[in-house]
Amino acid sequence: MATFISYSPSEVRGLLEKKYGKPENDPMTPQERVATTIERKLPDRVPFDFWAVPEVIEHLEDYLNVQNEEEMLRLLGIDCRVVTPDYIGPEPEKLQDGTYYSIWGSHLKLVKNNFSTYEEYASFPLADAQSVADIESWPKWPKAAYWNWKSVLPKIDQLNSKVPYHIRYEVGGIFESSWALYGLDRFLIDMMQKPKIPTAILNCYTDLMIDNVRNLMEVAGDKINMLYTFDDIATQNSLLMSPKLWREYILPCHQRLNRVIKSYGVKIMYHSCGSIIKIIGPLIDEMGIDVLNPLQPRAAGMNMQTIKDQYGQKVAFHGAIDIQHTLPYGTQQDVYDEVRSRCNILGKGGGYICASAHYLQADIPLENILSMYLAPRNVE
Repeated sequence: MATFISYSPSEVRGLLEKKYGKPENDPMTPQERVATTIERKLPDRVPFDFWAVPEVIEHLEDYLNVQNEEEMLRLLGIDCRVVTPDYIGPEPEKLQDGTYYSIWGSHLKLVKNNFSTYEEYASFPLADAQSVADIESWPKWPKAAYWNWKSVLPKIDQLNSKVPYHIRYEVGGIFESSWALYGLDRFLIDMMQKPKIPTAILNCYTDLMIDNVRNLMEVAGDKINMLYTFDDIATQNSLLMSPKLWREYILPCHQRLNRVIKSYGVKIMYHSCGSIIKIIGPLIDEMGIDVLNPLQPRAAGMNMQTIKDQYGQKVAFHGAIDIQHTLPYGTQQDVYDEVRSRCNILGKGGGYICASAHYLQADIPLENILSMYLAPRNVE
């Protein structure tokens, strides 16, 4: 039963230390555990991952009295790690109104709510583009040379100094990055009516991500275990576009990128929020993904048992713990029960990395987050 609310922070830390504090003594290393489950074989226990907004990380670090994020991840028994090369390109432009450009070219502003600070789009820099030439000549296109790819090597070595973790790199989102320069409504309309400009933006980002993958893998090689790509192409109830439109314009870009990734023998994790049930088959068979994230459980049609039964022999799963209701509004017991259910359904026979179905948000009680990570990780 989940009764952690009555424990003091030091007692919770003690529980975590006892369970996960010495990963070097486990039957499998974190890297082996994740690799085994991605091959849809049963590991010693279900591997777990962690992603959260900065405020959650800060609160957890304070609660657990740790020195840094890495110590927190060790205590939580997290099997995966993400590495990012150092950015060495031009300083992104900051405007007098407080908005700024990201290193990926999008124009952003900071927006605060009662819990956190988020980035939102301030404008769409290519909204007035009239031709493919306007797109290709845009001066703010990032380049692979803007990152120091060799900088990942000491980071990976440091992470793996005591025990090897499953290391991944976030490649990016082709469709999301593209419409962020043009505006989502206009992008979707022009994909149907005058697709040359949306296609040009998609191709420019695809070329960049291919260059980034090649630079990373030529340096890091088999030190990288998985590459992570994403595109939110669905809403709570359906896809953002027809499967036909997705297949015509979005799929070929990911296929081109994924062919390069697969040439290095590395696994691919793909993310899309929302109700993607209609295209899970093509994501596996035509796009060639190995891990599907985040399995948004309250989106239409995203039944975990059905998804496991239909696709569990072909793909592994990552995520699935509900951040729309269970984590922010449920009890610790609700969280505990959901984790157990997901591990037993999605983790049967292997093939499941347990994590929240998106970044843990700052409105989630810490007790619920800790209930998630203190729940048993075996498959019954």
